Amino acid sequence: MNLRFYLDPGTGQPHIHRHGVDEIEVEDVLARPMEDRPGREGTRVAVGQSRGGRYLRVIYVPDPVPDSAFVITAYELGPKAMKALRRRQRRKP
Repeated sequence: MNLRFYLDPGTGQPHIHRHGVDEIEVEDVLARPMEDRPGREGTRVAVGQSRGGRYLRVIYVPDPVPDSAFVITAYELGPKAMKALRRRQRRKP
């Protein structure tokens, strides 16, 4: 998957680095999301697990070019979000 990342104006680095997330983890989640739903203003929200075992929420905008996206931010799920994810996963048929 071809990914572009929002760059933090202060550092020039991808914004995801401020949340302790790297590009490989984002690729992991977007390759096999547990959930992928609509977000605000045309964004999508993917939730999934990286190969390292961390559960992340990735906010992105799909690009018009197939198999590519613009990643706005990504961060690790907190305890309440993890509990809600597990509850939703149990309800899935």
